[in-house]
Amino acid sequence: MTLTGCVTAVQANFYRVKLDQPQASTDRLLCVRRARLKKIGQQVCVGDRVVVTEPDWQGMRGAIAEVLPRHNFLERPAIANIDRLILVFAFPEPDPMQISRFLVYGEFLQTQVILCLNKRDLIDEPTWQTWHARLLDWGYDAIPLSVEQGEGIDRLKTHLGKGIGILAGPSGVGKSSLINRLMPEQQVPTGSVDPKYGRGRHTTRHVELFELGNGGQLADSPGFLQPLLPMTPLALGACFPEIKRQIKTDRCEFSDCLHQGEPGCKVSTDWERYSHYCQFLAEVQTQASLRAETTNPEAKTKTKKGGAEPLLSKKKYRRSSRRSLVQSLDQDLEGTGQT
Repeated sequence: MTLTGCVTAVQANFYRVKLDQPQASTDRLLCVRRARLKKIGQQVCVGDRVVVTEPDWQGMRGAIAEVLPRHNFLERPAIANIDRLILVFAFPEPDPMQISRFLVYGEFLQTQVILCLNKRDLIDEPTWQTWHARLLDWGYDAIPLSVEQGEGIDRLKTHLGKGIGILAGPSGVGKSSLINRLMPEQQVPTGSVDPKYGRGRHTTRHVELFELGNGGQLADSPGFLQPLLPMTPLALGACFPEIKRQIKTDRCEFSDCLHQGEPGCKVSTDWERYSHYCQFLAEVQTQASLRAETTNPEAKTKTKKGGAEPLLSKKKYRRSSRRSLVQSLDQDLEGTGQT
């Protein structure tokens, strides 16, 4: 008997799977991964659509035999098939560069991006209007939140439809507290800002999907400061709404334009995030060069757990074996007639 479902939690080597069709009065099974998947290196993540076999209804257990194709994948934390990315930052001093990096990564995932600014009660109305206009110019309509006072929660709920949504952003901005507001029955552990470093303490240790009342699912994620930018240099421009607006009607002369003053480039430099674009472009170009070096078939390399390193010349650097040394010594003695 085979069943299909969605992985809602991963802990150690066990996977909690919510079945599409409830069976025997249950809709969830605690599963293990089949050895074949481990041999081929198939990772099973929260959000994965999977095929479950060998169900044991009495023990409510099963085995994951297949992982169905993903339409997107967030590497850190590992979660698949995201329908919307809810980015949460906090006043009074959100970092524009940090917000920009998360927005670019959200665009790369090709998923709906919802931007929330928490702790709205810490700033006055003119400051909020300035930030709101600034983000609108970037191409995003931010939702003001005050999780402590309940402001903006109902507005956010209207954006949370069916499918998988994930809360992402730095530690200490109130993601877990927001889940408790959206789903009071969950009571996810929360923390406070570390007074020594001025940063939030990590309270979320793993990813888990929580059920929303409208049939959707919401995940809290461990906070992190610098999401990776895995796109190619050519794909980076498509992650900026400002660039897409400029080339919508008047495209650049060359298809491989990187929008840095090339002949025939139609993208101007007089927009706020152009400096962010240039910095991110330099980063992804460096990463692309490193990938090219490690995949060069002419480069002699050996792989190890930490990555790849060049192979050393055996004659020049490697110590010869004892047998080779004895043979070399015998040859020298034969040449001098001392054998």
